[in-house]
Amino acid sequence: GGMGPDMEPLFQAWSCFRRRKFSQCSALCSQLLQRAPGEQAAWSLKTRALTEMVYVDEIEVDQEGIAEMMLDENAIAQVARPGTSVKLPGASQGGGPSPAVRPVTQSGRPITGFVRPSTQSGRPGTMEQAIKTPRTAHTARPITSASGRYARLGTASMLTNPDGPFINISRLNLAKYAHKPKLAKALFEYIFHHENDVKNALDLAALATEHAQFKDWWWKVQIGKCYYRLGLYREAEKQFKSALKQQDMIDTILYLAKVYLRLDQPVTALNLFKQGLDRFPGEVALLCGIARIYEEMNDISSAAEYYKDVLKQDNTHVEAIACIGSNHFYSDQPEIALRFYRRLLQMGVYNCQLFNNLGLCCFYAQQYDMTLTSFERALSLAENEEETADVWYNLGHVAVGIGDLNLAHQCFRLTLVNNNDHAEAYNNLAVLEMRKGHTEQARALLQTASSLAPHMYEPHFNFATLSEKVGDLQRSYIAAQKSEEAFPGHVDTQQLLKQLKEHFAML
Repeated sequence: GGMGPDMEPLFQAWSCFRRRKFSQCSALCSQLLQRAPGEQAAWSLKTRALTEMVYVDEIEVDQEGIAEMMLDENAIAQVARPGTSVKLPGASQGGGPSPAVRPVTQSGRPITGFVRPSTQSGRPGTMEQAIKTPRTAHTARPITSASGRYARLGTASMLTNPDGPFINISRLNLAKYAHKPKLAKALFEYIFHHENDVKNALDLAALATEHAQFKDWWWKVQIGKCYYRLGLYREAEKQFKSALKQQDMIDTILYLAKVYLRLDQPVTALNLFKQGLDRFPGEVALLCGIARIYEEMNDISSAAEYYKDVLKQDNTHVEAIACIGSNHFYSDQPEIALRFYRRLLQMGVYNCQLFNNLGLCCFYAQQYDMTLTSFERALSLAENEEETADVWYNLGHVAVGIGDLNLAHQCFRLTLVNNNDHAEAYNNLAVLEMRKGHTEQARALLQTASSLAPHMYEPHFNFATLSEKVGDLQRSYIAAQKSEEAFPGHVDTQQLLKQLKEHFAML
C-alpha cells in the first residue's frame, strides 16, 4: 500500500503480481497497454495474471464424467488379473477390511479417510449405476462429461474486460509467437487454463517445441497435458516419457502416473513411482501417490506403511494423518486413531468431519465425557445438510450403544430430515421398527434403503430375513442373492440361502 504515485507503472504491476493481487495487476497492465499497445512486458504480465486467477493444478484435478467412464475406448483387458486393476472392486483380498467392518462406497471399495477427486465413487460397472452415482455417493463429480468442469473456469475473463476477451485466440498468428519463447509460455498457459481452448494450446505447443528443436522438456510436458485432456492417453504417455528423459521432474512423473491410472494400469503406475523414489528419495508426492493406489486397490496395510513414510518426511501431511487415523479406527484401534485425529486438531484443522471422527473415537475408546461435546461441536461446524445428517446418524449409533432406543430413533429421524437419501439411516430405522414389531414399516424402510444403496449388503440381508419370517420366501431369496453379491463372505447370508434352498427342495 505504501507506493508513491510516481512509481513506474510496470514495476507497480509486477509488485502486485508478486503479492498475488492479480486483478490490480491486470488493471495496471491494461492501462499500460492502452498507452502503448505493443508493450510486450505488460502484455505478458497481464496474461500471467489472468492465468493465475483461474489456475488449477492439473496434477490433482482428475474427474471423469459418465461420458469418460462409459465411452472409454482405451480398454486394455476386459477381464484383468486380480490385483492389477482398479476397476474391480475388492480386487485384492489381501489386506482389505470386510464390508462388515468398514463401509464401502458405490464401487465396492472401503471408504478412505480423505476425500479426493475419484476416491468416492470409482468406476461404476453399468450405465444405470453411473447415473445413480452422483446422487447416492454425494461426490462432486459432474453427471455429464468432465470437459464441462473446465469450461466453467473461463468465465473470469469477461469480468476483467468489459469489452470482451483480452486475447482473440482465433486471430492469433501462433507461428509468430512460437518463435518468441518467453511470450509463448505465458500465452500457452493463458490459452490452456484461462480460455480452456485445448486444441489451440496444443497447436501452439507443437509449433514451439519444433522451434526449440525438441530440446525443451517444458513444451513436451504441456503437449502431454493437452493430449491427456483430449483423451489421447497413449500419445500423452510418449510425450511425458520423452520429457522425463530430458529432464527428471517429479511433476512429470505424477502426470505420467495419472495417464497409467486412467488406462487402468495401477501396477505400472506403482512401478513408475517406485523408480521415481530411487531418484528422488523420500519425495512426499511420490510416496503419497503409491499409498493412494494401494488404498484404491484395497491393500490397506501397504497403504498405511506408505502413509507412515509420508509422515516421516512431512509430519504435517493432513491426508496421511487422516487416512492412517481412519485405518486404525476401522481395524478396531480407536485409541490410536484418536491420537491421529488429535494431531490434526493441534495442526489447526477445525471442521465438522474432524469433530465427528473425534466423537466416534472417544465413544469407542470409552472416553464418554468427550463424546457428546465433540458431536455438539461437529453439529455447530456443519456446513451443509449432508454433514449435519452424518453427525446425527453417528449420534444415533451412540444412542444404540448405550441402549437408549428412543433417542436412537429420533437421531435417525433427524438424519433423514437433513438428508433424505441416507440409506444407512433407513436401514437402522427399519431395525428399530422391527424391535417394536412394526413389520410393514420396517419392510418399506428396507426397500427404500436397498434401492438407494444397492452396494450395501445390510438392507438386502435384513429384508431377506424379514421376508423369510413373514413367509415370503421368493422375495427373501432374491434379496439374499443381492446381499451375497454385495458381500460374498457374509456367513449369515450363506446360511439363509442354504435354508431357503432346502425349503424350495421340499416343495
